[in-house]
Amino acid sequence: AAVAPVSTPLLRGSVDQYVTMNVPTCSGADRADAVRESLTRRRFDSVADVAVLAPGGSGGRLLLGLIPVERVLAAPADQLAESLMDADHPFVAPGLDQEKAAWQAVRAGESSLAVVDEHGVFRGLVPPTRFLGVLLAEHDEDLARLGGYLSSTASARHASEEALGARLWHRLPWLLIGLAGAAFAAWVMRGFSSDLEADVRLAFFVPGVVYMADAVGTQTETLVIRGLSVGVPIRRIFRLEALTGLMVGLLLGAVSLAGVAAAFGTIDLAATVALSLVATCAMATIVAMVLPWAMDRSGRDPAFGSGPLATVVQDLLSLLIYFAIAVTLIG
Repeated sequence: AAVAPVSTPLLRGSVDQYVTMNVPTCSGADRADAVRESLTRRRFDSVADVAVLAPGGSGGRLLLGLIPVERVLAAPADQLAESLMDADHPFVAPGLDQEKAAWQAVRAGESSLAVVDEHGVFRGLVPPTRFLGVLLAEHDEDLARLGGYLSSTASARHASEEALGARLWHRLPWLLIGLAGAAFAAWVMRGFSSDLEADVRLAFFVPGVVYMADAVGTQTETLVIRGLSVGVPIRRIFRLEALTGLMVGLLLGAVSLAGVAAAFGTIDLAATVALSLVATCAMATIVAMVLPWAMDRSGRDPAFGSGPLATVVQDLLSLLIYFAIAVTLIG
C-alpha cells in the first residue's frame, strides 16, 4: 500500500540527495509502443520504472503510478499506460531520512521509490542503484556500532584512558610549538609597532579579530575531527564548510562595520576590522580542515596536535591579514 507523504524538514542524509528527475515519464493515455519508443530517445539516469504523470496545479505534474520497465517491454503495442501502471506504488515525502526511505522500497519489493510532495506533485525517483549505496552504507555503520569498531574508536578509547605520563608526552610537544608560535606572533606585532604608534586604535581590535578567527576555526576543527572519527572523508564537507566560514565572516564583518563606524566615526577603521573578519574567518576554516586531515593521514591523532597547531597558524595569519589590510586602508 502507498505511504502518504508527511511534511518533513530537510535532514542531513535525507532522501533528497538521491532523487533524480531524469527518468522516463508518460501520461496515462500513452500507448505501450509509444512509451517503449520514448525509452530510446535519450539517456536516463534510470529506466527501472516509468512514471505516469498528469497535469497538476502551479505547473507541477501529479504522480498517478509507476510502470516497471519489464511490464512496458512485454505489453501489447496498443495497451494504455494507465492499465499497466501500479497505482499503489509506495512513495515518500521530501526530506525523509535516507535509511527509512530505502527500507520503505525494500519492504514494498519495488526497484524505485517515488518522492511526492504534500500536494501530490512528482519530485522524482530514487533509482535502485542509489538505494544499494544507501543500504550498504547504513549496513556497514550498523555493524560497526554493534561490533564497537567505528573508525578510530580504538585510538579514541586509548587516548581517553592512558596514564598521566602518556598524556603529557602526547600534549606537551604541541603546546611547546604553540608557545613558540606565540613568541613569533609577538615578533610580528613588533614589526607593526610604527603603525600602532601612528594609530593606537588599531590595537583595540587585535584581540577581537584573533579571537573570532580562533572561534570559527575551533568549530570547524571539532566538526572535522568528529567526522574523521566516524569515517567521514574531508572531501564531503570541505566545500560547504569553506562556504560556511566565508558566510560567517561576511555576517560578522557587516555587524562590525556598522558598530565600529558608529563608535569611532571613521569608515577606514571600520572597513579594516570588517574586511579582516571576513578574510580571517574564511582562512580559519581552511586551516582547521587541512591540519586535522593532514595529521590523520600521517597516522597521528588530530585530537592532540591539531588544536595547538591550528591556533598558532590561525593567530599568525590573522595578525598578518589584519595589519596588511590596515596598512592598505589607513596607511
